[in-house]
Amino acid sequence: MKQLATGILLLAMVQAAVPVRAQSSSVTALAWMAGSWAGSDGRVEHEEHWTAPKGGAMVGMHRTIRDGRMVEFEFLRIEAQQGTLVYLSMPGGRSPATPFTVKSLEGERVVFENAAHDFPQRVIYWKEGNDLRARIEGTIAGQDRSTEWRWTRSSLAP
Repeated sequence: MKQLATGILLLAMVQAAVPVRAQSSSVTALAWMAGSWAGSDGRVEHEEHWTAPKGGAMVGMHRTIRDGRMVEFEFLRIEAQQGTLVYLSMPGGRSPATPFTVKSLEGERVVFENAAHDFPQRVIYWKEGNDLRARIEGTIAGQDRSTEWRWTRSSLAP
């Protein structure tokens, strides 16, 4: 009887985990990120644009404008690789892309992680009301560091 109870408990745990795994391996679970987003912090403007999930991937870009000049840009992509979502980052268009694998995906919040990367080690996106939020975090020389963005929906085309 004890073995039967243990078996039922294990089966329930596996069944509970299956929807989370299935959701985390489909880029369609991130459709809430799609669109053009913009925000500013004083003289600095930030834009992020994400295509809708299609063909198993989302393609994005980020641009930072300071005093009317572009000072940073980044090409981004999210796709399923070996059954899990991977966020691929190319700051300044540099190749190869740096991969961050999905660590958690719950509703409209996703955390990607690459513990071996210098900085950041985590990339986080979430919806807060109608706004898209993002945060990068990790350590540099043993010190915790992070940067956050808040964007509102923009009418700009990506």
